[in-house]
Formats: sequence, structure tokens, C-alpha cells
Amino acid sequence: MINSQFLTKIVLRALFALTLLQFAVQLISAQAGTRPKQEKLLNGLKVLMWSDPKADKVWVKLRIHSGSAFDPQGKEGVMQMLSDNLFPNEAAKEFFVEDLGGSLDVQTTYDYVQINASAKPESFLTMMETIATAVGNPPIDKETTAKLRAALLAKMVDVESDPVYVADRAASARLFGTFPYGRSILGTMGSLQKIEFADLLDARQRFLTADNATVAISGNFDRALAMKALRRYFGGWLKSDKRVPSTFRQPDEPTTAIVELPSPKPGTTEVRYAFRGVARGDKDLGASLIFSQIVENRLKARMASGQFSGIFVRNEPHMLPGLIVAGYSSPARSDIKKEDLFGPIRKSVADPISDAEFTAVKQAVVTSWSGKDPAISWLDADTYQIADVDSDPAISTGVSFSDVRAYAERVQKLPAVTVVAITSPKAN
Repeated sequence: MINSQFLTKIVLRALFALTLLQFAVQLISAQAGTRPKQEKLLNGLKVLMWSDPKADKVWVKLRIHSGSAFDPQGKEGVMQMLSDNLFPNEAAKEFFVEDLGGSLDVQTTYDYVQINASAKPESFLTMMETIATAVGNPPIDKETTAKLRAALLAKMVDVESDPVYVADRAASARLFGTFPYGRSILGTMGSLQKIEFADLLDARQRFLTADNATVAISGNFDRALAMKALRRYFGGWLKSDKRVPSTFRQPDEPTTAIVELPSPKPGTTEVRYAFRGVARGDKDLGASLIFSQIVENRLKARMASGQFSGIFVRNEPHMLPGLIVAGYSSPARSDIKKEDLFGPIRKSVADPISDAEFTAVKQAVVTSWSGKDPAISWLDADTYQIADVDSDPAISTGVSFSDVRAYAERVQKLPAVTVVAITSPKAN
């Protein structure tokens, strides 16, 4: 005779699966309804357009599909400086805000550089011309490079005095070594000093090209006018004359001994526990996202006392397998062993996943992932070579309880790096 509780659990699981299936169908249908108008210029620039006459602004996201992973070793910070060179002073941002009624920022990651801009509909053409000038003819010269280097060096002084940054960088460096993801996007004091304007010119010629970019336009604009503007302003943007390498040798296995660093803020401890994750286009990304959220929920529950802050589990997928890092801040304590600082994290990672945890977290992850701007999913499809962009918003919907448990079991076999940035209270 079947146990009634067992039968109830089966029924509830079936209902939950049906609900998620219906949600997935709705997501895919909604995504299909917001598919962009796609074009490509003769120079290879890919164009995505979502027109919405009811919007109060126009948004442009222009993505270069190469990021800081391509920094030359020893000259980390090249791609960051190149992106800073697109709009090398605050006057550009003020122009977008005050004259165009919008905004401007440039984002640099390991995998891409992205311009995010907006303007009032009547300023659309001016915005397009300004962006086209920035990417097609950036002012790369000795004087501008020197100013950008000085600004980045000043920023490095600030970030290197932050124990959070120090701990994060140490964890990535121990996990990946000299592999690009182990090196700082911003560079270091030493690497920035070595960068000359010729390095930026070389990066521009290799990566800042029309056929290595996608532009996404959304909001209140006329498509026909947009295509005329794109051909006029971006048509002269040069194509690449050589293929950019897209693969790297995988890093060596990390050592697992605890790394202890002096905290730049006396009396503060930063703890990090990190292991390698999956790539953005990996089939297990959905299971990875659910697993990391479960671990974060556990860690926050176990460390709910007021002496801990900044508790997190961060999942960073990249073009190649990235990392999952857990961490927290606490006051420095001389009465605690370094190994004991990692007990709550290790237990949160190692404990078997319950059905209740999976059910609660999966819905949250599905909802969060599906709520992304459609333009980001389409840009990601080009950057990360995702074949089925329509299914990307529902990436976690088809993940089962057994998928997440299987992923968790694989994680147990991965070497984890442990980092403590700490200064004894006695040092105050």
C-alpha cells in the first residue's frame, strides 16, 4: 500500500512541474512576441531593434564582443583603458544628461565592453552620431592615454584600500592563476604603468571593429530612420582584418591551502571560499544558478547574528567556466582559528539539498532570470554563442531536482580556494 505522505509529495511535485511548464510556455511565447527586427550592415555590424512608440526615451546598447580576458599578460587594464578612451572625460556624460535628456555609461567585463546610452526621442540622431564617433574614431594619443592612466591609478589606490576588493581579487588569483579570469579587469599599479597609447591602438584595431559588435536599439524611435542613421554614422566603421582568438588554455588546478592576507582596514576580516563554476552557455548553468542561491540562503540563515555582514554567494559565468564565490565580513577576532572561519560555508555547500529548498529557490531563479531586458539576452547570444536565444529566459525552468543534486555532487569534488584578509585587533 502506498504511503499517503509519499503520494502527496508526488502529487505536489507534479503540480509544481506543471506550473513551471506553463510558466515556461508563457515566457517563450512572450519572448517570441518581443523578437527584434534584425539587420546587418555591410561592414558586419549586427543591428537589433525593438520599437515602442509609447516609450519616453530611446535606449542604445552597443556591445563589443571582446573584454578584459584579451588583456596582454603583464599589461592588465588595456581593455579597461580602451573603454575609458571612448568617452575620455566627464563632459560626455554631462552632454548625454543635460543636452540629450538621457544617460551614458560604459561597462567593461572579462567578456565584453558595452556602451549603455539613452536619450529623448527627439535627440535620437545626435545620440547615434555621438556613439558612432566614439567607437569609430576614439581619440587615442599619448596625452589622452596619460590622463586615463593617471585616473585609473588613482582609482586603484582607492580599491586596494578596500578589504572587500582585496579578498575578492586574492580568491580569483588563487583560483585561476595567470588565466585571464585570475587577473584584474582594472589592472594593477605595475601593469598600468606599462601601458602605452600604442597598446590601445593595437587593441582598437583587433577588437573595436564593426564585425565584432552588436547594437541593440529599443524605445521610441522610427526603424526606417534608425537604419538610415546606422548606415550614415556607422557605415564607415572598419571591419577587422584578422581573426581574434576565442579560446584560452584552461588554468591549472588551484592549491587549497588557506591564503592569509593583511586587511587594509584594521579590525576587519574578509572571508572568501571559491570554486570553479560553469560557462555562460553551459547546459548546467540553470542548475548552477539554483545551487548557488540555495547555498546563499543557507549561509545567511546560519550567520544571522549581527557580527556578520555582507554575506553573499556570487555566481559568475563567463565565456569559459567562471567561478562561484561565497564570502562575508566580520570583526577581526584573535580567538578563532582560521579554519573555523570557513565552517559555515563548507557546511552550506556540502549539506544535501532538500526538496523544499529546491522548490522555493527554483521559482525565484526562474522569475529573476526571465525578468531580464530582452536586449541583454540577445546581446549575450552573440557574445557567448548561444544558439537558442528564445529559450534563454527560461534557462532554469526545465531544471529538475535531480539535476541540481547531481551538480551539487560534482561541486564536492572540485578544489576550493580559501582566502582570509585579516588584521588582528591588536594591530590597531
